Amino acid sequence: MKFLTLALASAALASAVSVPAKITYDGFKVYRVSVGSNVAAVKSIMSKLQLESWTGRPKANGFVDLMVPPTQVENFEADTADLSIQLMHEDLGLSIADEGQVSVYAAGSANATWFNAYHPIADHTQFLKDLQASYPSNSEIISAGKSNSGRDLTGIHIWGSGGKGSKKAIVWHGNVHAREWITSMVVEYAAYTLLTQNASDTSMKAYVDKYDFYIFPIVNPDGFAYTQTNDRMWRKNRQANSGNSCVGRDINRNWPYVWSGSGSSTDPCAEDYRGASQGDSTETKALKAQLDGLASGKGVEMYLDFHSYSQLFMYPYGYSCTAVVANSAKYASLGTGVVNAIKAVHGVSFTEGPICDTIYQVAGDGVDYATDIAKAAFSFTVELRDTGRYGFVLPAAQILPSAEEMWAGLAYLLANM
Repeated sequence: MKFLTLALASAALASAVSVPAKITYDGFKVYRVSVGSNVAAVKSIMSKLQLESWTGRPKANGFVDLMVPPTQVENFEADTADLSIQLMHEDLGLSIADEGQVSVYAAGSANATWFNAYHPIADHTQFLKDLQASYPSNSEIISAGKSNSGRDLTGIHIWGSGGKGSKKAIVWHGNVHAREWITSMVVEYAAYTLLTQNASDTSMKAYVDKYDFYIFPIVNPDGFAYTQTNDRMWRKNRQANSGNSCVGRDINRNWPYVWSGSGSSTDPCAEDYRGASQGDSTETKALKAQLDGLASGKGVEMYLDFHSYSQLFMYPYGYSCTAVVANSAKYASLGTGVVNAIKAVHGVSFTEGPICDTIYQVAGDGVDYATDIAKAAFSFTVELRDTGRYGFVLPAAQILPSAEEMWAGLAYLLANM
């Protein structure tokens, strides 16, 4: 969910359709700057040095995580001499290498070793197919539609007693933002757990019997593929923008609900670009149609959008910090239960609350659309590990722990909604 406020020259090159060169982050540093009351000063430094923020726009008494190219490190350190800064990544290129080698998957072996490494996009699809093939009586491979480049938005549909499509829907989306690799792994772990433990765990069987699960680990496949071939820090989809060389829309700023409000950008080069018109992202169109179809059928019990990083569990609204969601007390109670369940697994602390208050204002997001238009009974978004030490390049060793703790939170929701 994090977005970049300004464009580096190298990232701008990556955004140009005609320049598909691989971006290297060797020598880049990432600093955390404590903003305090110095909002204007921090904004000025970011503008002057053309720095990208991993944590949105600076706000009073908050912080920003800034990616600094080697050519600007000396200037940055001089300009922030009177501010409190912390070095997060000494060399981002090395951090990306330490994230863990992308591992090739042995087709047919949909087992827990999958969660020991990150994987190429084609292997994600194969893993789902192999998982489904092991449980053909209560699962199927589905597609929400096509990406801008024609890739399937591949998911897995899981059901229990009563047959497929007979119960209210649970909808989970991962990798909305391309560089947030941990999200697809966590979503796949949830699908894996539901299927592999269904026969042996009575609570799991109860979940599967009560709901139909529609689980989409990678809903931005073009962007995700681009992070593996060209630019590890890419966020948006890969849709061209008419009259502009910058590529991509932020899928989570493009949903056709309060689309033109604060919390998104009108600049095609911005990482939170909302699109030329509401719902004009190829992927958003497909995801909206799929969600609308479920809403008009048995209805949607839960919509959950997975992001990283910050360790937050949030609920509506994003578009406003004053609007209060219906059943807000129940949302708050569920949020508290989820963060407690997560912490009980590995001791990792999450914070719960409304999106706008807890992280920042967001316009045109899927959670608000699911709440007010698709009429989901509950709608959430989560920011997974960590709080900034690794940020978007979470080491592979943290995949399984992150998935385990998040599953505990999901199980709490399924048992207590």
